[in-house]
Amino acid sequence: LLLVGLAQAFDRRSWHGTNLNGSVRGLTVEPAAWRPRPGRHNIWELIVHTAYWKYAVLRRLTGSERGSFPLGGSNWFERPLPDALTPRALAADIQLLRSTHKALLAAVGAFDARRLDERPPGGKVSYRDLIVGVAAHDLYHAGQIQLLKRLHADRAPERAPRRGRATR
Repeated sequence: LLLVGLAQAFDRRSWHGTNLNGSVRGLTVEPAAWRPRPGRHNIWELIVHTAYWKYAVLRRLTGSERGSFPLGGSNWFERPLPDALTPRALAADIQLLRSTHKALLAAVGAFDARRLDERPPGGKVSYRDLIVGVAAHDLYHAGQIQLLKRLHADRAPERAPRRGRATR
């Protein structure tokens, strides 16, 4: 059930609507880098943030050393980087999200189910709670991404309304 929950939150069809991978499918640089206001996170930053927390759970499940995330820092990463406002840079960060998810699924699949209610060393919650939590984290940010995409699309009043939407 934990693997099903992770998959549905990330890339499998489910009743709740768009999952995290679906929310970034077909994403281009402009909406990914757009901020609704100065100082607010953009979609691109949400992509790397969710990859980081998948890594954090993976690290706790496997006992890996801190600091092995491919990017320097933790939690929030400024995006786009200066001189990296490119489709290639965005694609690399989306691939980081996808590959980290794949590694997390493998680690959860290999994890001894008898240990799910244990806490990792120094941890405040169980392994089970970490896995359930990272799936919820995916869905939370998938919803934010969908909202940011809609806000970005709606910011230009000269654009024609999308089919099925009320006009102003």
